[in-house]
Amino acid sequence: MVTLNTVRPSISCSSSSSGFDTGPSVPVPKVGFVKLPRSNGCNHARLSLVQATEESTVATTNGRAAAVSGENAHQMAANGKAGNIVWHKSSVDKVHRQELLQQKGCVIWITGLSGSGKSTLACALCHALYSKGKLTYILDGDNVRHGLNCDLTFKAEDRAENIRRIGEVAKLFVDAGIICIVSVISPYRRDRDACRALLPDGDFIEVFMDVPIEICEARDPKGLYKLARAGKIKGFTGIDDPYEPPLNCELALPPKGNSCASPCEMAETVISYLEEKGYLHA
Repeated sequence: MVTLNTVRPSISCSSSSSGFDTGPSVPVPKVGFVKLPRSNGCNHARLSLVQATEESTVATTNGRAAAVSGENAHQMAANGKAGNIVWHKSSVDKVHRQELLQQKGCVIWITGLSGSGKSTLACALCHALYSKGKLTYILDGDNVRHGLNCDLTFKAEDRAENIRRIGEVAKLFVDAGIICIVSVISPYRRDRDACRALLPDGDFIEVFMDVPIEICEARDPKGLYKLARAGKIKGFTGIDDPYEPPLNCELALPPKGNSCASPCEMAETVISYLEEKGYLHA
């Protein structure tokens, strides 16, 4: 049984300070919803976005707009296609969560060809860390495509979006203090590097399953290489679509001669790295 020492962060509900030096305020209409009458026999009341008469304020901070809600000021931002969004900071942050779990959040990104043993290593690593009382979660390439990424194909642009979404989810797990194990082919170097850039230095641990395609194809656990060779699968990594191996990965796990290390041995190699870098302690 693992005993977790809870750390209760101090939470202040005082309205005496906002933490921002705000300038003059200007009124901004507040958005709300109203219920409209039923129509055409519909059993559900419709909701319509309207402008409410109640007003909130926006203050100018260092030349930028910052929304003021009650006594808390937040900086407005535009991100991607979304504008006027606010990051809402919690009084319980990453440090508190890591102290609670007695570990540090990070991403272990396992990349390699189909059949190289990514998912096998991910499961062995998850089990080994669980036995040490460490909280992990696996984002497996196939599993993610059952839900979050079920709308994506295997075209180059969809593959890039697939990795982008996985990277963003992995980032959330890291913020939660969880060791996130990602097992996905992720064939393009630029996409893996983009996921690395989402995290603080050191929190993205790239593990390269450096297994030659001859071994992967001989294994062919899902029969995909056979289908690709027969022309029934197009754009298959390693056959008619490239795999770009990492240039500066944290760990590379090549085979030993004609055989590969066992999943448990590879998991221990990764765990040794985590221990050395201090990720298994808060």
